[in-house]
Amino acid sequence: MSGELSLSINIKEPRWDQGTFMGRAKHFFMVTDPRNVLLSSETLEEARVIVEDYRAGNVKPGLTEDELWRAKYIYDSAFHPDTGEKMFVIGRMSAQVPMNMSITGCMLTFYRTTPAVVFWQWVNQSFNAVVNYTNRSGDAPMTVNQLGAAYVSATTGAVVTALGLKSLATRLPPIVSRFVPFAAVAAANCINIPFMRQRELKYGIPVTDENGNRLGESPNAAKQAIMQVVVSRIGMAVPAMAIPPVIMNALEKRAFLKRFPILNAPVQVGLVGLCLVFATPLCCALFPQKSSMSVSGLEADLQERIQQASPNITTVYFNKGL
Repeated sequence: MSGELSLSINIKEPRWDQGTFMGRAKHFFMVTDPRNVLLSSETLEEARVIVEDYRAGNVKPGLTEDELWRAKYIYDSAFHPDTGEKMFVIGRMSAQVPMNMSITGCMLTFYRTTPAVVFWQWVNQSFNAVVNYTNRSGDAPMTVNQLGAAYVSATTGAVVTALGLKSLATRLPPIVSRFVPFAAVAAANCINIPFMRQRELKYGIPVTDENGNRLGESPNAAKQAIMQVVVSRIGMAVPAMAIPPVIMNALEKRAFLKRFPILNAPVQVGLVGLCLVFATPLCCALFPQKSSMSVSGLEADLQERIQQASPNITTVYFNKGL
């Protein structure tokens, strides 16, 4: 019908070229937009219907290309790319800025006592566990026991790491001790993410050809995916946990904050939020969401199956998670 939107638009892929950092950055600025958290269930469901209908070859009358892409990014922000399930709201990447600015701000403000360190590290790692599970790669479910064991091991390991670093900080200058929360978060991410995604390391994640045809599951692909996510998460924490301490150290020497110490936490939270607005999408963009690796890097049995079924395939693709 005249004026109807073409079905040739590939909404299985992002709108911008994912082979470049700028293309990935534009994509993730849309996906991690904090305003997406405020969208109603009705709006999310409408976006889901538009996207799934379009993929099935049905175009909503009057739908424009910009409206289609807007629906696609609303869909991507709230629904898991592998399972299609609606993600828990605080586990979505669009919740990263409001959640992390509050938690990180408190971690940087209340870092002087052991109970405060334990509490805020536990809160942070509990939140990270939710995010890591929500944004896992693959579509295989985890049992309640597996999830519980992963959560306990991840949060315990992270909190113990934070306490160990805090004990070292007592012998360091005050400005250096302010960076202990960052060191603890960086170390904890190296523990939390692999623990929460340990099923992937054991059984593998789905790998496909360039057309999305599933070829099998690979633990080696899972290792690469998790390593990339760890690097991205640590990168997200660098500006938010390294810049505000320097600024706050200078501000606390000024008369204003000495006169109104109650403003310490709000100012710190605001500075963290400002850093995270940019750090979250830019660090998500460090690696493509649809990652790839050579067939030669896969397990021997999977290599053999792929070579027998499709000898021309040299590269496989997988969702690395976030």
